[in-house]
Amino acid sequence: MPTHGENRVMPYTALQMYDLVADVLRYPEFIPWIAAARIRSVTPHADGTQLMEADLVVSFKVFREKFASRVVLDEQARRLDIDYLEGPFKYLRSRWEFADVDGGCEVRFFVDFEFRNAVLQKIIGVVFNEAMERIVRAFETRAQALYGPDA
Repeated sequence: MPTHGENRVMPYTALQMYDLVADVLRYPEFIPWIAAARIRSVTPHADGTQLMEADLVVSFKVFREKFASRVVLDEQARRLDIDYLEGPFKYLRSRWEFADVDGGCEVRFFVDFEFRNAVLQKIIGVVFNEAMERIVRAFETRAQALYGPDA
């Protein structure tokens, strides 16, 4: 079961990075392999969190799959918890956390998943870390475009 975690300090606020990651509809504009995104629903909770259900279409070479996730958006804590609902995975869990620090914010990202299809799992296993690094870099590049000095 592939897992990937990263901690980075970035020169933006925790709220800026939270907003960037929470903006799921924009993912096809900058994340490799995300061909489409749709928000099914957003439900506010009394504790200030929101529950979002969203679909993403992943397209990589001949592989094209839609999967649905449930995302708990906690703006106050600057955290997103993502759980898998349906699609090609046995399971998928990920978390983004953002904390303001001197000079910017610390970004913590973790993902753990397994595909139902053993062949697909074997294929992704070969390129998994590279793929996760490309996705994190895509968020960094997007943050630079939105919040950097030339934005």
